[in-house]
Amino acid sequence: MQIYVIRHGQTDWNAAFRLQGQKDIPLNETGRGQATGNGKQLAEILGSETGLYDFVASPLSRTRETMERVRASMGLTPELYRTDDRLKELSFGDWEGRTLKEVGDISPALLEQREQDKWAFVPPGDDAESYEILSWRVGAWLKDVVGPTVCVAHGGVIRALFRIVGGASTHEAAELPIPQDNILSVDPEAGTIGWVV
Repeated sequence: MQIYVIRHGQTDWNAAFRLQGQKDIPLNETGRGQATGNGKQLAEILGSETGLYDFVASPLSRTRETMERVRASMGLTPELYRTDDRLKELSFGDWEGRTLKEVGDISPALLEQREQDKWAFVPPGDDAESYEILSWRVGAWLKDVVGPTVCVAHGGVIRALFRIVGGASTHEAAELPIPQDNILSVDPEAGTIGWVV
């Protein structure tokens, strides 16, 4: 059951190291180029098997635009994919829109608490989540995947997949670099996960 996962392209908030979470921030020009490049690479990987794949994305605009650019560069109709709310990024609650430096200036004790256990830490805010909570959503989505799939999602979703499928420790999963110009290959049945390039 092959799954290819692509992180959305860069946004201005990514470039400024702002905690983005579920704020609906659009791609910037760099991100649009990354999405197109990932689509060209994916077309080479899938070749004649493209028609076997289900295409699904997080419903946020940066993931939807990434998916549409991926599909367009593969020669597919851009809008023919579905969305799944379980693939949304984790919510950083009241911290969304801030850099970690800004958070540290306001709440140094909470930032220190986060550094002690980033995976389990829940930021302040009514809708805030930890990576652990996010992994429950991602795990539920993964159980519903029934065939070859192309997924466009977020850095946190990919961290959860490394934990769920690859057995990464919570510390390792929370600290992994998650590129926006590469494709993740996931085989849940074999328990394998890794970047294509």
